[in-house]
Amino acid sequence: KKMLQEIHFTDNDLLYIAGDLVDYGSESMELLCDISMRANVYAVVGDHDLEALKMLAGFSKMLTSGAAPDADFAAAMKNWVNDGGAPTLEGFRKLDADMREGVLDYLADMALFEEITVKEQDYVIVHAGIRRFGADTVLDELEPDDFIYESLDPEREYYEDKTIIAGHIHTSELPDPDPDMIYYGNGTIFMDCGSDKNGTLGCLCLDNGKEYYVR
Repeated sequence: KKMLQEIHFTDNDLLYIAGDLVDYGSESMELLCDISMRANVYAVVGDHDLEALKMLAGFSKMLTSGAAPDADFAAAMKNWVNDGGAPTLEGFRKLDADMREGVLDYLADMALFEEITVKEQDYVIVHAGIRRFGADTVLDELEPDDFIYESLDPEREYYEDKTIIAGHIHTSELPDPDPDMIYYGNGTIFMDCGSDKNGTLGCLCLDNGKEYYVR
């Protein structure tokens, strides 16, 4: 909300988020619910979002059926909770049945990637990168895992005529970074400025190239 105030976000704007909406901070579910009800905000799925979908869907089935979880699911749930999922699960538990269903539908419908054009420049927005990328790669034919785990190589040129925008990896981990700043590679832009580790939240206006940051 602080960032939306900083950029003077209106109903005439479009905002794209590079994934991982949940499992960070104490209000993951509140953030997810807020974003899901905004018609002009689009998020591509991140690895934490996909894991949350699996865990919350399983948890919801348990609530409905009253059945105890099997050992594999219980172990997976424990790992997820310990990896930041606890606030997400607790927030989900507090929702009514209709809201729970809406959250699961939203997570299930999140796009693997977005392709947009701004000022005659083409962009591809992904969470982490594009695994198995080649000259003939058709993005629609790739699997979710191809977009959410393997980060882009900042030195590699993936497209001659498109810029790829991604999150996932902290920009501080890339070669010669400016601390807590958006990072520009070779036809790539990295947006994760480490807000989950006391860094900043970065936003880039594609209309004019202006960068915004909030802590």
